[in-house]
Amino acid sequence: MSKRQLKKYLQDLDKEQLEEQIVDLYERFKPVKVFYDFVFNPREEELMRKSKLKISKEYFPETRRKPKARRSVAQKEIKHFKQLGVEPHLTADLMLFNIEIAQTFAEEKSNLKEAFCKSIFKSFEEAVKFILKEGILAEFKLRILKIAAEAESQNWPNAYRFEKIEMQFQDAP
Repeated sequence: MSKRQLKKYLQDLDKEQLEEQIVDLYERFKPVKVFYDFVFNPREEELMRKSKLKISKEYFPETRRKPKARRSVAQKEIKHFKQLGVEPHLTADLMLFNIEIAQTFAEEKSNLKEAFCKSIFKSFEEAVKFILKEGILAEFKLRILKIAAEAESQNWPNAYRFEKIEMQFQDAP
């Protein structure tokens, strides 16, 4: 069904039928429930706290288990933020937090895998694009520059790529 067909179908329903359909969707599908729960009670700070904790546990587990350092965990949290329509500043903050915690983890490691560095650079690239798209560079410029400098100071094999992006923002306000 196309969006156009859906709109036509919804226009043919009366208010009561529409309400019934939405309640049915709410009860049947967890993503719909999560969306409406967020819309009516955002609690963005709590959501942010839980997401940061989940990401940090990937690199610094509270138990004795070995850190997994999976980028996918952070990407899933970031995607969730975007789907819910969380305020862009908070989404950007989470994106940069993910990179910063990964760099803190990498600082303690002597043998960094190239795949790890490549993956974190991809996250960095996505964060910068998101920040530029949302027009919030002024608030995050220093963190972007710091991340690039950290990649260089840790001698990452792809530090030049971080530096290339960093150079674009040297003269930006």
